[in-house]
Amino acid sequence: MPELLTLSRAARLADVTRAELQRRIRQGDIQTFEGQVAIRDLLRVYPTVRLDRDKGFERVESIKAAAVPRDQQADAVLPSPHVLMSRLRTLAEVLVQKVSALDAAEELLDALTLRLAAIADTVPQTGAVQAAVSEALSWLAAERQALAEHPQPDNRAELFAKDTFLRIMAASIKIIPSGHEFFVEGTETILDASVRAGLKLAYGCSSGNCGTCKARVVSGEVWKTADHDYVLSEREKQMGYILTCSNTAVTDLVLEASEALSVADLPLQEIRAGVRKVEPLSDDLLLLHVQTPRTQTLRFMAGQRARLTLENGVSGEVPIASCPCNGRNLQFYLRRRSGHALAESAFTDLAAHQMITVAGPMGEFVLHEGSPEPAVFIALDDGIAPIKSILEHAVSIDTIESFHLYWASSETDGHHLAKWCRAMTESLDNFRYTQFSETPPDRSAAAKVLDALGADYPDPGGMRFYLAGPAPELELLTEGLVALGVDREVIAREIAD
Repeated sequence: MPELLTLSRAARLADVTRAELQRRIRQGDIQTFEGQVAIRDLLRVYPTVRLDRDKGFERVESIKAAAVPRDQQADAVLPSPHVLMSRLRTLAEVLVQKVSALDAAEELLDALTLRLAAIADTVPQTGAVQAAVSEALSWLAAERQALAEHPQPDNRAELFAKDTFLRIMAASIKIIPSGHEFFVEGTETILDASVRAGLKLAYGCSSGNCGTCKARVVSGEVWKTADHDYVLSEREKQMGYILTCSNTAVTDLVLEASEALSVADLPLQEIRAGVRKVEPLSDDLLLLHVQTPRTQTLRFMAGQRARLTLENGVSGEVPIASCPCNGRNLQFYLRRRSGHALAESAFTDLAAHQMITVAGPMGEFVLHEGSPEPAVFIALDDGIAPIKSILEHAVSIDTIESFHLYWASSETDGHHLAKWCRAMTESLDNFRYTQFSETPPDRSAAAKVLDALGADYPDPGGMRFYLAGPAPELELLTEGLVALGVDREVIAREIAD
């Protein structure tokens, strides 16, 4: 087992979220060495290491899994026989090294015992030196006997056992130059695992035809899971290039790959998709489930919008309410109101199995992934849709220290995502939810939220804010936050209809 661990693997071994580990690093409790954590520091801060996974960690995993359909989760169970055998072979090499080191330590103890005995024979039979040597020999013999009869695994041994199991079940991948990390579970491809983790590696068809997902293996071993039509040159093969859509990780990898880091890096896509379900939530609100073809997953960042065009030609821009970790299965909330032709047509003309055109992504209301400070999300009325997407993505990538969602709704159907909000609160120790209804006529929703926020956070200067709702209310919120000492640069806004 290496003396240094990546942050993702260290978090898994300690049964904490990556965000919690980063918080301890920022506080100075744990030192990092080129982005890695020393085992001794991890055990010092988290001395109790168990082989069973922490229930809180499992709850976080359940939220991430809920954003991915069961047919995709099925691949993330056990590695394929080839991958499993390769990982066991790698593990055997590590165990051989450990056994060799243990044998060497035993030989060293034998040599030490003999040398102490020789010293005892050469020094006078009385005196302090003879007594000290005799005492050392007795202590050494007793300790070796106790260890042989009742071996007690220490925390390092427990950590080694747990790390060994995790390395059999999953491989860790580090992307350069971004430094992002994720795990490949079961038999899933590197590309599928990156999407599930909320990362945005370059790809096109995701079926081995276009070559857009080409990446270079810097270190580690991969296994081709499917043949592909795209032809890699001999030069590219020698340099270690692979298609991430057609390979899985056998061992931990360092991968050089192109990655979208801003909205400008994402191409505008147009996809013919199918309507999976039209789910009425009230007389005026419906949830639209759209599924893209397997070869055309929509690449977008959480919080962005897409233009939907129905078969009758009616179209409109709508926030994507689902997580980018599942770009094939998209969710959109449509509210029927005056002048909203798309929602009206969806209520009257749209049904499951019809075709729909999805164009996007659009918009710059996205998560600041490089900002680990606590985040506050304020949704007014239907502004909850892009906020939901960002929150699910934030949980998926696991880098933000804490979350607080304020949601004020004056709609007749109330808080249609209240159950989802409660589930987040129950599953995440670092998530809070505050709900507002029935705003008095003389008090705006923005004013009510600002009052509550000021009481919760007297000094909100070190936080990042995401606001979504009607334009007038967003202006009031923004000015109110600035008055509380918040820098305008840490306030992201999305105007919702």
